[in-house]
Amino acid sequence: MTTTDWIIDIALILIVFRQLREERLTARTVLLPVVLMAWAGFTYLRGVPTAGNDLVVIGLLTAVGVVFGLSSGLLTRVRYSSGSVYIRATAGAAALWVVSMGFRMAFAVWSTYGSGVTHITSFSVAHHITTGQTWVTSLLFMAFGEIIARMGTIIVRGRLLSVRNAQGGTRYPDSVAQARF
Repeated sequence: MTTTDWIIDIALILIVFRQLREERLTARTVLLPVVLMAWAGFTYLRGVPTAGNDLVVIGLLTAVGVVFGLSSGLLTRVRYSSGSVYIRATAGAAALWVVSMGFRMAFAVWSTYGSGVTHITSFSVAHHITTGQTWVTSLLFMAFGEIIARMGTIIVRGRLLSVRNAQGGTRYPDSVAQARF
């Protein structure tokens, strides 16, 4: 892993820690992880391998990322107050994010040093995974699935709160209207 890789991975972890403090849901809140995700895609994605069991691995890790993202999005507190939606990551949401990011970082480091190369190569051969790019694509899609699912879940929950409040459908005053899912 390069210094840039470490910086991007750590920045993605810090995004959620920053959200442990409540903040208003804005375009900036959504754009920062999307920009980091786009940079990673342009930097590392060199096509999607389709031979052997490549798509199976890509699909499985993408699904894991989506599950982590949905869970993290549902564990994030979302509330409506004074015409705005506010979000705050709970400890559980932050823990899921750190575990998944930590897994990807650890895998990247392990896969480039010592026995990791040997283990991944033998596993890949035994399971008909045809190229190292399969692992890169799988981990990228896992991160993309997690980011998109988390942000999508938070945005949808915020919109539902906004609509519910605009229609007068909540029995709570603005200061305590929260998504109760």
